[in-house]
Amino acid sequence: MQLYDQREGQTSFGTCCTIDDLHDARRVAHRLNIPHYIVNFEAQFQRAVVDNFVAEYAAGRTPIPCSHCNSDLKFASLLERARGFGADIVATGHYARVETDAATGRRMLRRGLDPGKDQSYFLFSLTQAQLAAASFPVGHLTKDAVRETARELGLTVADKPDSQEICFVPDGDYAGFIERQDSERAATDGRRLPREGDVVNQAGEVLGRHGGVLRFTVGQRKGLGIALAEPMYVLELRPADKTVVVGARAGLERTSLTASQVNWIAGEIPSDTLHVTAQIRHRHHAAAATVRAFEPTRATVEFDAPQTAITPGQAVVFYNGDTVLGGGWID
Repeated sequence: MQLYDQREGQTSFGTCCTIDDLHDARRVAHRLNIPHYIVNFEAQFQRAVVDNFVAEYAAGRTPIPCSHCNSDLKFASLLERARGFGADIVATGHYARVETDAATGRRMLRRGLDPGKDQSYFLFSLTQAQLAAASFPVGHLTKDAVRETARELGLTVADKPDSQEICFVPDGDYAGFIERQDSERAATDGRRLPREGDVVNQAGEVLGRHGGVLRFTVGQRKGLGIALAEPMYVLELRPADKTVVVGARAGLERTSLTASQVNWIAGEIPSDTLHVTAQIRHRHHAAAATVRAFEPTRATVEFDAPQTAITPGQAVVFYNGDTVLGGGWID
């Protein structure tokens, strides 16, 4: 997938979508003697992923662009294009597994067998139709085993470094990226995102000033721009009045959350409460919780024990063992 305009001279777009990656794919396809095509999804990527990323940060939320890319591009636009080429499925390198429930015939999404590489968290929004057309051929392997297979096949990517950061923010400077996007938008319609505001404690006392709510996320400790005797963490973001609320680490603990745009993998909304393990960010160790669906696409989650830094905009994903039941976006 080409996700940016090469004519603008942009030759580096992170480590998973660079021009080098397009060449790597071409070389691998040639080595394996299979057709290779480049499909241009620049407009779709901007609309579904980048614009959403900017809007979420501006609203005081912390988005996960990879999940939107999976559901809105790879298993939507790319799948549609693949079928135009006569392909039946889209195979990706996600460390996850998709299987068929013998009793119901439904597709099940499961964790990858390599716990250190599992990416099922980013795939919670896939539907039955999308999972029916999905293949994750490395989900049952470790990363070392995948590299060894690549070496045996003589592929030049066998020792290529892993990609860690968001592809369109290769330097990790989210705020700088958002401000550049904002400047481009302002040149068109004159609208700008709000900037400076107050940093306050839980009592509402002003401790300092900040350069924009978009520069913060719940749970953040560094870069607060204030000097106090004890460590402070971002507890809450209030974009409406441009306020960042900070406090002691204990203030980050919560036992419940509400999620919206909830997707149930089986395609049916549970009629009763579910006892699950719930994961609230990629590296979070899933914790015991009870989930209740109270609207078709909304749910509440009550944890057995307090969790730290439940962050609006992140995903909460529900598991039964290593099977993904569903998930949604934390409000």
